[in-house]
Amino acid sequence: MVMAKTKTEILSLFEKCGMIPVFYHPDYGVCKNVVDACYAGGLRIFEYANRGEKAAEVFQKLKTYVKTTYPDLKLGIGSIINGKQAEQFIALDADFIVAPILDESTAIVCRKANIFWVPGCGTLTEIAKAENLGAEIIKIFPGSVLGPEFIKAVKGPMPWLKLMPTGGVEPTKENLRAWLKAGAVCVGMGSQLISKKIIDTKNYLALTEQIKQTYLIIDAIKQEMHS
Repeated sequence: MVMAKTKTEILSLFEKCGMIPVFYHPDYGVCKNVVDACYAGGLRIFEYANRGEKAAEVFQKLKTYVKTTYPDLKLGIGSIINGKQAEQFIALDADFIVAPILDESTAIVCRKANIFWVPGCGTLTEIAKAENLGAEIIKIFPGSVLGPEFIKAVKGPMPWLKLMPTGGVEPTKENLRAWLKAGAVCVGMGSQLISKKIIDTKNYLALTEQIKQTYLIIDAIKQEMHS
């Protein structure tokens, strides 16, 4: 089945990329430039956040652009809090759904559509429920509050879990090492990766360089862990 293959590809991309950029802006031109810069840096997965009135309109344009320009880039939607929103963006051809919360209606919609779903959880009970509802990667949110020690503790009784901290993750060697060594399979990064300064100054080359450098850091940490 094509859809099942796509879900497997997306799971593989989350793990392989090691980082998922999370971004929202109401201006399509800005979003296009950010996607271009991330792609040039080597990223093949991108999460656009459903955070404003124009989110659906901008996402639709981005999806059309990505399909024709970067067919190997998976474009998903984040900040989805209920099944109705999930249905809206699945209709707009989102490759995956990310949520800040664990919502059963979203799980049902995603399972029915056979689309990759990453719910946000903050307790072991929520994580276990998310897994039972079909989540293959679980977002640990807010990462800045829970910290790497939370992931390490959770993986004690449930070592098979694939966890992705988001919120407060920084593209530095120290911070990324703490998360990855605790057992995270990848990290979600928003303003720490795509800074306000980059957007305000339109310095998209700096963003490409930031992505490349972060990749090098993640690769070095992975090699360090496996040596």
